[in-house]
Amino acid sequence: MSEAGLPEQQHKLALGIEYDGSRYYGWQRQQEVRSVQEKLEQALSKVADHPVSVYCAGRTDAGVHGTGQVVHFETTSARKDAAWTLGVNANLPDDIAVRWVKSVADDFHARFSATARRYRYVIYNRRLRPAILHGGVTHFYHPLDVDKMQRAGQSLLGENDFTSFRAVQCQSRSPWRNVMHLNVSRFGAYVIVDIKANAFVHHMVRNIVGSLMEIGCGNQQESWMAELLAAKDRTLAAATARAEGLYLVSVDYPERYELPRPPMGPLFLED
Repeated sequence: MSEAGLPEQQHKLALGIEYDGSRYYGWQRQQEVRSVQEKLEQALSKVADHPVSVYCAGRTDAGVHGTGQVVHFETTSARKDAAWTLGVNANLPDDIAVRWVKSVADDFHARFSATARRYRYVIYNRRLRPAILHGGVTHFYHPLDVDKMQRAGQSLLGENDFTSFRAVQCQSRSPWRNVMHLNVSRFGAYVIVDIKANAFVHHMVRNIVGSLMEIGCGNQQESWMAELLAAKDRTLAAATARAEGLYLVSVDYPERYELPRPPMGPLFLED
């Protein structure tokens, strides 16, 4: 209540968040382990001067990074945009940062209003491991044929049952997802798998990438991806690719929310 005894006005704000997930046990707040959500809520609570809870677009796993995570929260504190960006950043660890802030309508929800998520997976494809950026890439030492990986990945486009690429512990009620694009490209030593879907089942991107690498290095034929999809059997696909190379780079929302769309990243990559 305000000093006049009236209910205090609630403000709903969305934030764009970037983070290096190397030192965290994932996005979601958990007891006795470091999480991105915990650190962000602590920083926001200091600026707001009251406890703040945030809701995110996608709960990333331990070691996974984000350049385009979106969250929302509610506050009774009226602050300038600079307080929610520069002020919150001043209270965050160096490996988490606010990229933008936007006032949003009451019906906005970071997770349920989202229409699509986009991930990029970064593979360092050289015989010897890297020292620079080692926590932000996955090292794969066998040469990868990017053209084969690109062609194989096209069999996953559209709405399909992704049971073969779904973690055993996945809690989603349905394995069906709609993949909008899957592109594989090379930038020197780096191979990038860029995939966008309405949503993802648990470990879906990392399981897809693990199988694409098997095709890229010649252990499997291009047709293997389509065979795996049709089989609906996780035990037939390749091992899950490591978390270090995975980035949540963008989340789509209806135009009416007018959210900022900064460059996605990661690293040297733009749109």
